[in-house]
Amino acid sequence: MKKPARSALSATLACAALLLLAPAAHAVDAEAAKSLARQNNCFKCHAVDKDKDGPSYKKVAAKFHGKANAEARLIEHITSGEKAKFPDGHEEEHKIVKTSPPKDMDQIRNLVQWILAQ
Repeated sequence: MKKPARSALSATLACAALLLLAPAAHAVDAEAAKSLARQNNCFKCHAVDKDKDGPSYKKVAAKFHGKANAEARLIEHITSGEKAKFPDGHEEEHKIVKTSPPKDMDQIRNLVQWILAQ
């Protein structure tokens, strides 16, 4: 292969790689995520770096690190009301995160991405 063709191929591959990584590079709005968490009383059971009735967000992020379905799994958890286990062994329905406007998936996704970034 000639050098100009090799250079063009390298540039094309580099651009393709950047396009594939673009969704992962979406910037999380940490202040909006924390505000949504406060509005929904998430910090009653969770903290960023210490366990309460629920696991710390650092622990949640570690549990899901590298898992392809992490975002989808957490979105399901905070929007479905599925059962959550507590340290004493009892279970309760997890509170459904509410947004304004209702069911705004951009806000939900931002919150989940912020949790996973801890």
